[in-house]
Amino acid sequence: MIIVGSFITALAFNLFLLPSNIASGGVSGISVIIQSVFGIEPAYTQWALNIPLFIAGYLVLGRNYAIRSLLGTIVLPLFVFMTKDWSVPTTDLLLSSLYGGIGVGVGLGIVFRGRGSTGGLSTLAQIIQKLTRLNLSVCVVMMDGMVILLAMFVLSPEKALYALIGLYITGKIIDMIELGFNYTKVAYIIADKTDEISEAVLKHLDRGLTKLDARGGYTGEERTVLMVVVGQSEVTSLKTLVQSLDPSAFVIITNAHEVLGEGFKRVQE
Repeated sequence: MIIVGSFITALAFNLFLLPSNIASGGVSGISVIIQSVFGIEPAYTQWALNIPLFIAGYLVLGRNYAIRSLLGTIVLPLFVFMTKDWSVPTTDLLLSSLYGGIGVGVGLGIVFRGRGSTGGLSTLAQIIQKLTRLNLSVCVVMMDGMVILLAMFVLSPEKALYALIGLYITGKIIDMIELGFNYTKVAYIIADKTDEISEAVLKHLDRGLTKLDARGGYTGEERTVLMVVVGQSEVTSLKTLVQSLDPSAFVIITNAHEVLGEGFKRVQE
């Protein structure tokens, strides 16, 4: 998965981001800027930056992190070098930022699903997080923000804005790959006839449920809240069932991006 994801990431970089000089964060973004200014091959820049960052990650973050990031650190720049002469489908800035962001997101998402890492500035962000106790997401935004800010001055403000589009899409696609495309629903049911609803859910929907002890904020009365996890296709059946048994029931339905356990997705070892 790390090798496949790295190849997809490299392909998106060479086909969309690099030809349009879109530096959407990370070491790859720095390599775009350096090639634009000095003409140095992006793969060489990525190796030159990834190797010392890998060593720093090994020293600060430990052996386990180094093992997870070693393969991606090596093969991603290799694939960037191998696919550098592939024909470019478009140089339109908007299309390049969109499809580049999608491709990088798919590639990195697959790498992360394989419990790997491609190193780069994400390693530096984790080092800063460990040394300063800042939130990791803040550290990542700081790193990518510095790259895009540099691109604004070196390349152009317009291309920096397109880089933001690509970076945003990459983050969303990574979430989709890691969490899955099917959104399971969680329903919280507050009703007077909780016993009848519980029995109907167990019998007719063949779903388990959890009874939560609660207290009304206004009345102070003890209440039972039913928590039911259902698939997207079962939401209408659940609402109809609750409505038929207790028309005055209060139902809250929200998204659950990933549910692990019996009846849903198996836990990965």
